[in-house]
Amino acid sequence: MATKFSLAFLICSSLIVSAHPQELKFVFHGFKGNETNLTTEGASIIKNTGLLRLTNRSQNVIGHAFYSESIRMTERTPPSHLKNVSSFSTHFVFAIVHRGSDPGGYGLTFTISQKNKFPEAEADHYLGLFNKATNGSSNNHIFAVEFDTVNGFNENADRNGNHVGININGMISNAAEPAAYYSEGSDSNKEDVDLESGDPIQAWIDYDGQTSVVNVTIAPASLDYQPSKPLLSKWVNLTDVVLDNMYIGFSSSTGLIKASSHYILGWSFALNGPAPALNLSRLPEAPKEKSPSSLKTSTVVLIAVLSSVVLTLLGVLIVLLLYKRMMPFERLEEWELDCPHRFRYKDLYLATKGFKDSEIVGVGGFGAVYRGVLPTTGVEVAVKKITRSSKEGMKEFAAEIESLGRLRHKNLVNLQGWCKKKNNLLIVYDYIPYGSLDALIFHPKDDAVLEWHERFNIIKGVASGLLYLHEEWEQVVLHRDVKSSNVLIDLDLNPRLGDFGLARLHDHGELSHTTGVVGTIGYIAPELARVGRASTSTDVFAYGALLLEVATARRPIGSGHFILVDWVMECFQTDRLLEVMDQKLGSDFVVKEAELVLKLGLLCSHYRPEFRPTMRQVIRYLNGEEELPMIENWGVFDSGRVTKVDSKFMKGISSDQIRSYRSSSLGAISYSSFDAGR
Repeated sequence: MATKFSLAFLICSSLIVSAHPQELKFVFHGFKGNETNLTTEGASIIKNTGLLRLTNRSQNVIGHAFYSESIRMTERTPPSHLKNVSSFSTHFVFAIVHRGSDPGGYGLTFTISQKNKFPEAEADHYLGLFNKATNGSSNNHIFAVEFDTVNGFNENADRNGNHVGININGMISNAAEPAAYYSEGSDSNKEDVDLESGDPIQAWIDYDGQTSVVNVTIAPASLDYQPSKPLLSKWVNLTDVVLDNMYIGFSSSTGLIKASSHYILGWSFALNGPAPALNLSRLPEAPKEKSPSSLKTSTVVLIAVLSSVVLTLLGVLIVLLLYKRMMPFERLEEWELDCPHRFRYKDLYLATKGFKDSEIVGVGGFGAVYRGVLPTTGVEVAVKKITRSSKEGMKEFAAEIESLGRLRHKNLVNLQGWCKKKNNLLIVYDYIPYGSLDALIFHPKDDAVLEWHERFNIIKGVASGLLYLHEEWEQVVLHRDVKSSNVLIDLDLNPRLGDFGLARLHDHGELSHTTGVVGTIGYIAPELARVGRASTSTDVFAYGALLLEVATARRPIGSGHFILVDWVMECFQTDRLLEVMDQKLGSDFVVKEAELVLKLGLLCSHYRPEFRPTMRQVIRYLNGEEELPMIENWGVFDSGRVTKVDSKFMKGISSDQIRSYRSSSLGAISYSSFDAGR
């Protein structure tokens, strides 16, 4: 009766397909340590090699690594809404390494489970999934494929320690075979695989949701194809095992006497489709463990070798002492492995010709920026030298390393690395020869005029960079100092937003806890001046000032009470908007684009944050995907009261609470830009 029901169920499930089956696909070619979709417990990622190490050779340890989000593994088929377990496929490469003749163990499993944490689990035979009380319980809801290197939990069932098994809710395998693979073109000839040889081994696990058959195949990584016949092919009823939402990953353990290092080199997975094939050439290499060996040689040869070594070391020591007197030198310290590359101080010293004044290409609030040529590669770089004695110098250094060091976007300055020596903090960037947008607009070489299409491209590029910071990276990054002098222009006239010394990070969906009025006068949003709390909206305000600056070639604040946003608003309200355009352009600009940029600049500069667009909306406006909204009653706010309040507030705060990279010689500063409509 049960067999007939199962057969009928399989026939029905092959005819009825869920209207919206979930699809999931991912691939890891090694591991960098910044994978937000990977959760580890007990396991660790060796960042300088790209290996995911589940366990080392310590005794009785457990390691877990799971895809961090639960996955919907079932489909409901109308009209009966019977549960069907979705098909899945995975391909991964692992290595199990033990030392010399020491006994290794205990192996690892690919696991599908209702949870990704197992605080009650035990090591050794239980492989970090079960304990004596929970082993075999149907409440576990665990499907596992084990790659075991010792005699199994049940000695009679798992006679061969070097085996592969399919397990349901416990360590007694439903099916098991000694580790091997079928030779190409043969259904009977097997080649043995030593699981703990230390060599990388490929594994493929495929489950067909229509037939409920699990296929498990293994092969050495030196084999550049998947054997056509699986090692294990077993019908498994997962309906009662797999819940609607499950976690996928790996579990491993060692024992009291037997212990191995268990590594994952690469992993791909797909739901309702074949797993992406791993490119074996892109995977890291597992370390080889060497057994101790004795050195046998004659006494005469040993004395001669030791004498030569001692004389060589003395010579090297003398050279180093002489060199250290002639050249500043430092002993490198160990730092966090996920930080950008650390440069040697002596290389940066040579690159900048000893930090000569002639190599300075810019001066910032915390130090100078030097052009340099790395002696080791000949590559041009920009070296920012931060004076550590500066009150905020160390904070800026840490902020820039923390934020820009992990950011990667075509419209952001690329951070190459850093160096710390005594009172000098050095940050190394790509060298961008065209300099800043500020220089191209206000101090062009040979009186060259930045054409309109180039300006429009720069505006869109900066917006793309800010969108990445605000919404597309793993955290929200508040730049807090968007301005033309912090936008660098590369050889293709593409913008690179830089100087993240004031940047702060917080998680998506949370409010920023950063307080303090920082930035540059003219780009500071009015609410920031009043409450001191930065947000993505305050970055948008600064971007609005940048838009007006690029279009008009006038600074946000000028001499004699000139406020750029007030002037543009006045011309907009009197139908003279295009009169504000940079006179050096003449009539050589696209009227529709110019009007869009000016109106968008006013909208981003609105005194009320809720009226400002997000950077995603800004992109849509600039691409012509949406029309700018109509903003009425720009002047309903009491501008006189705003100016009075802001001026009083600004007088009451200390000068170091507001940061500007340039000393202004523009005369008196008015805060009427915070008036109604700004």
